[in-house]
Amino acid sequence: MNATKVRAGSKPSGTTQTPPASPANPRHGLDRIDRAILRQLQTDASISNVALAAKVKLSAPACLRRVERLKESGLIRGVVALLDPKAAGAGMLVIIGVVLDRSTPESFAEFEKAAQKVAGCMECHVVTGEFDYFMVIRTRDSDSFNRLHAEQLLYLPGVRQIRSFMVLKEILSTTKFPL
Repeated sequence: MNATKVRAGSKPSGTTQTPPASPANPRHGLDRIDRAILRQLQTDASISNVALAAKVKLSAPACLRRVERLKESGLIRGVVALLDPKAAGAGMLVIIGVVLDRSTPESFAEFEKAAQKVAGCMECHVVTGEFDYFMVIRTRDSDSFNRLHAEQLLYLPGVRQIRSFMVLKEILSTTKFPL
């Protein structure tokens, strides 16, 4: 048997090293088993390590090491329970377009800080185009949204215009993305 010594940081000729996965470049370092693990966890994160290992055809210890590595790399940010919005009393979904009266770093920062405190705000995104921000808000019904609008949204700092779009039917809502 012929063994080759490799110093740290070097690689034997004829081989390639894939950089480890990182939040900046998550696809680097993901092999088919990592992707299979991530697909399974996106479907059901409550699966036991033993069951997960069986589904991706690994030993339980090797599977656990891979999951821990994916967590440490930042690719897996957390594990949560996804609630049914209607059952949780937040069946109405409203998408809000916001236009600020000024486009300065200070006005953006002030708005963003306030937006994080809006009751039921699930997402807030800076966007291009006609609006400066889109907010995604969950509330119980139209009456509770009207109260939220009157008590919080109208008082967001630096806002020139708010347009509300009440969702009539959710066609697709997922936390999964393709790997």
